[in-house]
Amino acid sequence: MAQQQSTQPTNRNGNNSDQQPKRRGWPGWIIYILVFGLVTYFFFTDRNPKVEKDLSYTQFTSYIEQDVVEQLIVYDDNTAKATILPDRYNVVFDSPEYAQEVKGMLTTHVPSTEEFAKYTDEVNSRRKEAGLQPIDVKYEKSKDIWYLLLVNIVPWVLIFGFFIYMSRGIGSVGGSIFGVGKAKAHIFDKDQKDKVTFKDVAGLEGAKQEVEEIVAFLKNPEKYTNLGGKIPKGALLVGPPGTGKTLLAKAVAGEADVPFFSMSGSDFVEMFVGVGASRVRDLFRQAKEKAPAIIFIDEIDAVGRARGKGAITGGNDERESTLNQLLTEMDGFGTNSGVIILAATNRAEILDPALLRAGRFDRQIHVELPDLQERKEIFGVHLKPLKLDNTVDVNFLSKQTPGFSGADIANVCNEAALIAARHDRQTVGKQDFMDAVDRIVGGLERKNKILTDEEKRSIAYHEAGHATISWLLRWANPLVKVTIVPRGAALGAAWYLPEERQLTNKEHILDELCALLGGRAAEESFLGQTSTGALNDLERATKQAFAMVAYYGMSEKLKDLSFYDSTGRYEYAMTKPYSEQTAQVIDSETAAIINEQMARAKKILEEHTEQHHRIAEMLIEREVITSDDVESVLGPRPWKSRGDEIIDVNSTSEQKNNEE
Repeated sequence: MAQQQSTQPTNRNGNNSDQQPKRRGWPGWIIYILVFGLVTYFFFTDRNPKVEKDLSYTQFTSYIEQDVVEQLIVYDDNTAKATILPDRYNVVFDSPEYAQEVKGMLTTHVPSTEEFAKYTDEVNSRRKEAGLQPIDVKYEKSKDIWYLLLVNIVPWVLIFGFFIYMSRGIGSVGGSIFGVGKAKAHIFDKDQKDKVTFKDVAGLEGAKQEVEEIVAFLKNPEKYTNLGGKIPKGALLVGPPGTGKTLLAKAVAGEADVPFFSMSGSDFVEMFVGVGASRVRDLFRQAKEKAPAIIFIDEIDAVGRARGKGAITGGNDERESTLNQLLTEMDGFGTNSGVIILAATNRAEILDPALLRAGRFDRQIHVELPDLQERKEIFGVHLKPLKLDNTVDVNFLSKQTPGFSGADIANVCNEAALIAARHDRQTVGKQDFMDAVDRIVGGLERKNKILTDEEKRSIAYHEAGHATISWLLRWANPLVKVTIVPRGAALGAAWYLPEERQLTNKEHILDELCALLGGRAAEESFLGQTSTGALNDLERATKQAFAMVAYYGMSEKLKDLSFYDSTGRYEYAMTKPYSEQTAQVIDSETAAIINEQMARAKKILEEHTEQHHRIAEMLIEREVITSDDVESVLGPRPWKSRGDEIIDVNSTSEQKNNEE
């Protein structure tokens, strides 16, 4: 007989989905009401039981005359109470044994407190004459119901209100104040609206292929396991800011048909000791319960920094305990099957080596700045919602934005739309995009900033020095535009179109250094003075020359030596990885390179003094000149060819400012 196949639906963990639901406990608000009722009963009931006998005034005074009363309490609302002597209960109550177990009281309403006071004074006088103990008489204010509520109930209402607020505020995730250690992960599922997919991620083909493989494994694991393969336990997305690391993770969340837990590295950090490790445990517990699942930790360097590198010893115990727990959960003694870890950072060099080893993060996916073709694809994504005219060319825009990340390109498109709307245009044109690049790279024009004629002339000579030398040097970046209109924090700026090359040799760096120093060389050669306007040039030139000597091994005395620390080990160290004698050599070699390129810049300017002055006068007159104006003075640039690519030096694009 064939066995009947069960048609009962099962959930992800293999359990029957129509099992009897778990019995739910009482709602929290019912518990609060019960506790509040008990407290109210506690304060409005006397824990010492008593029997009160309400009498008329005549009966009340007769008991006083019979020497039954021990104490009198008179209230300002003309009521009076009397406590009975223990040995006189049989006079008042029919069951004196029962009355002695409780507290017997007599109550009445007196005509007036003044008359009753006179009466009690007469009674005590007679009792003194007879040698008896006077009756103790007290006068008190009556306590109404509102006073009792204010004194006894309101404080407890405030206490319970504060407790409820704390339980829903601090412990909102766990439902109580003890839920502070619960993980605050955002869970994404396939039914979420407005989700990001791989179609929304332009460029990044290599990185997309890596993460697509992880998603494909989760959707069809048999394809890989049949061959004995295992999916990587973790993948680390590494790259500069704005290159799309978090966007890739969002695409994985949108494509994966499994639970996706997303948290930031800073979410593990809390003011309470041990909370970070507790949240790590809770996050992995939730993921294991819904395995297979994906955990994404954004900015993991917040908790993954290498241990033992703090500036203050012992000041990072909480962060290190969180990291230790993360390392254990990712690949420790216990099993962690079915959970894949994705993480993103732009500071991979400071991460702990134990975090990067195989078995935890098996793959490091590098998300680099987009190249020309990838920028074209990214522009295609961000231009879709814009209303464009026929002057916008995607190829042109992608060529004019080298070094821009995906976030920069999105900002350019948004800024261009804002500029077009500011000028009441119906569509966004090419000039709007050029103005947007100007504003992002150089800052907003400050046309209201007043410059004296002497300052304007000094800035013009400075910028003309940059323009002249960069035009005449082979490996300097091609000039695009020069302006003496203040932008942002700079009084003048020059835009260049840098070459997108993978390797830079010594000749490239020296030409760029010479062009950087061209502004200061022009000031010294033609104005006979120097100004603070060259601060940015000198800073960049000094750092570049220092890198040539200390990092790239491009000096004669320290040839083939590099003191670059890719591990970050000396970030907080008190000593350098070289001796004092080597430090002196580095300083002297750096100064020699700067002095050599400064002399070279002055020599070039002396050979083209007339052309430099013409460019400077043109700047004073027009305030903004382009590569066409420079070409009309200096002639065609001697070197247009860069490998197999011909650079269009007549372009009016703007890029890479050199601020003064």
